[in-house]
Amino acid sequence: MSAVLVPHSIEFRPMTEADLDRVHAIEILAYPHPWTRGNFSDCLASGYSGWVAVREGEIVGYSIFMMGAGEGHVLNCCVHPRYQNQGIGRQLMRGILAHGRGMGLDAIYLEVRPSNQPALALYQDLGFETIALRRGYYPAGNGREDALVMRYAL
Repeated sequence: MSAVLVPHSIEFRPMTEADLDRVHAIEILAYPHPWTRGNFSDCLASGYSGWVAVREGEIVGYSIFMMGAGEGHVLNCCVHPRYQNQGIGRQLMRGILAHGRGMGLDAIYLEVRPSNQPALALYQDLGFETIALRRGYYPAGNGREDALVMRYAL
């Protein structure tokens, strides 16, 4: 008889100020041009929706989402590099979409680097459509990188 691997369960809960050191540590590992801890703190202070994904007591991912004028905007969605490709990012994004529906939003927007093929594939698979290009949006190693603007109609 072979062993059955059961995926670890992931708990999702609101992000708090106490989570920010761990969230920021993941941000630094995941991105060459990370947000500052202050960026996360400012988002929480502004009332943006922040969520963390917790596995066995450890924060392994997070998202920041803002709403206004009937629309939502995903500002950040990240999974610790060690836990990527396990469906955690997909679960975070599905949570954002469900939250947006529950709040009666018309659409949810996000930006993504064209070079971030895994994220781009995830967003397309979830039903986001590319609607625009923002030239020079992201800092990059040799200057700036464009962003694809994507929209999910609710």
